[in-house]
Amino acid sequence: MQNLHIKFVEREKNVRKNESEFVQSAERYRQNLDILASKVVKLLLSGNLHIATAESCTGGLLSELITSVPGASDVFELGICSYSDRIKHEILGVPDEELEKFGAVSSQVAVSMIRGIKRLSSADICVSVTGIAGPSGGTPDKPVGTVYTAFSYGNREFSKLLRLCENGECSRDIIRLRTAEYVFETVEQLLMEEVQ
Repeated sequence: MQNLHIKFVEREKNVRKNESEFVQSAERYRQNLDILASKVVKLLLSGNLHIATAESCTGGLLSELITSVPGASDVFELGICSYSDRIKHEILGVPDEELEKFGAVSSQVAVSMIRGIKRLSSADICVSVTGIAGPSGGTPDKPVGTVYTAFSYGNREFSKLLRLCENGECSRDIIRLRTAEYVFETVEQLLMEEVQ
């Protein structure tokens, strides 16, 4: 019985250690994201530009981070959290055929989402995110951590596939935070190219 108690105590210590490491990791991401969002808002302000977001797996995180920065009301045009296929279709205009043929987590749908948010907002830069944050919903072709992002800026329109869990297990929160980090880094890069 004592061996069982020792194993339980050791297991509990490991769980607490893992929880602590996760919290520290999430806090580091969050601090970095606050800095990135602030940089993006400042760049948008300096260029008198507007941004709009169409989010699925990030569940409004991009909008939250942007609007937490002072001055965001001068640059943030619109944010739609389109978690369901129905909203992707009815609000953003994603064709049902794309959703059926490629699935909600696809490059095609991500691009249709930015086109929809651009049509609704007329923002200068539009961003969309659709993915599988887990812990369920993954498939062999699209495992948990598969995320498609799309960007529209000027005449440029492109999408990017992210595989955020290839190096082992990762949590739903970390997937959302990593996705937001990639989005803000990409937007910052696009805006910096404009300045140069």
